[in-house]
Amino acid sequence: MKEKTMTDFSKILAHAKELEIKMKESQEKIKNITADGTSGSNSVNVVLNGDGEIIKIDISPETLKEEKTIVEDLIMAAHNNAKIKLKSKTSEEISKATGGLNIPGLKFPS
Repeated sequence: MKEKTMTDFSKILAHAKELEIKMKESQEKIKNITADGTSGSNSVNVVLNGDGEIIKIDISPETLKEEKTIVEDLIMAAHNNAKIKLKSKTSEEISKATGGLNIPGLKFPS
């Protein structure tokens, strides 16, 4: 019986090591993910990288003629839209790595 327990434990360790490798690969893939967010009928576009950093903002010339508070609101809305898309993409990547396992406390940048 003791031998079977050791074999089971060895399998668990091997599976954990495999999962660790897959998670590291996923973290690298997530760094390369980008997500676009838009607002105001595409008058503002924000692009985030996998770490959630803004890497590009595009504001239409017409939008720049608007009041400052309107432009600020459009930028925030586009950022929030991109953030939602980024979270979805990173969750999908994590799910691929874990084989659909839900691991409590496991989070990536969003």
